[in-house]
Amino acid sequence: MIAHLSGTVAASGPTWAVIDVGGVGMHAQCTPASASALRVGETATLFTALIVREDSLTLYGFGSPAEREAFTLVQGASGVGPKLALAIVSVLTPAELASAIQREDLARLCAVPGIGRKGAQKLVIELKDKVSALAASDEQAPSALSPAPAWREQVTIGLQGLGWSARDAEAACESVAPLADADPRITVSALMRAALASLARS
Repeated sequence: MIAHLSGTVAASGPTWAVIDVGGVGMHAQCTPASASALRVGETATLFTALIVREDSLTLYGFGSPAEREAFTLVQGASGVGPKLALAIVSVLTPAELASAIQREDLARLCAVPGIGRKGAQKLVIELKDKVSALAASDEQAPSALSPAPAWREQVTIGLQGLGWSARDAEAACESVAPLADADPRITVSALMRAALASLARS
């Protein structure tokens, strides 16, 4: 298993990145928050999980070991594949996921695109005894970078990549714009998390 990638960011998009490791470009699918914190040409580390299928090998990258563990854990529930697992950890931090499952907060779980009430119930039933280790986790972004002037575009594209409409993404950006105005040092990753939280509440 490839546990992590450390190298220069060769390219990145709303939900992916290519890390140059010793001259080899490793492509990883990422959460929008993790991808938005990366900058081409700078050094970064992603904690990874490799999903092996008959016709493909897909690498997923995360900003913290806890996020990777949450991604792996939720796939233990029936009906949850890598794509849905990535959506779950994009919307909920490991601690939020653990809390929602332990408190049987179906509405919180249903805020994830692709999860309905029955799917949320399965997560609670099948994972309630397994999420305690996630409850105390404290995620860290791959790098602490100030938001670029184009933070709104990065957040919008990232949200659309997760399945929200352009209208919803724009509304979420409006809701977090005061955070960017109030704190010039806030990271794009933090703004993405705040935008996801605002959509979850709506």
